[in-house]
Amino acid sequence: MAYENIRFVKLVTGDSVMGEQDEETGKIKNIALIQAIPSGNSMQVAVLPFGFPFEEEIGGEISEKDIIYEFSTVPEELRNKYMEAKSNIRISQNMDNLKDFQGGSGSGGNSGLII
Repeated sequence: MAYENIRFVKLVTGDSVMGEQDEETGKIKNIALIQAIPSGNSMQVAVLPFGFPFEEEIGGEISEKDIIYEFSTVPEELRNKYMEAKSNIRISQNMDNLKDFQGGSGSGGNSGLII
């Protein structure tokens, strides 16, 4: 599924979920539950499989009739967290720290990275 096909919606059950639009069936696949967790003076967000704790991987699907609201935008950080949870691959927000591994900072080596 394409990165731009990610939808962030609220279901008739009141759950906020993210998933990927399936163009063929019109359903949303690979559903992740989005939970806001108060943490002191701020808020943290948990991205979990919708079937948690009985399912450990993001999957499943929902139909359009189960959606009551679609958020107008999907924050990039939340989109990245969804992709990380779905794929188990960490997405870097900033690649500036890779310059330290290039070898030009006094290490004398070359990691093979092109920056």
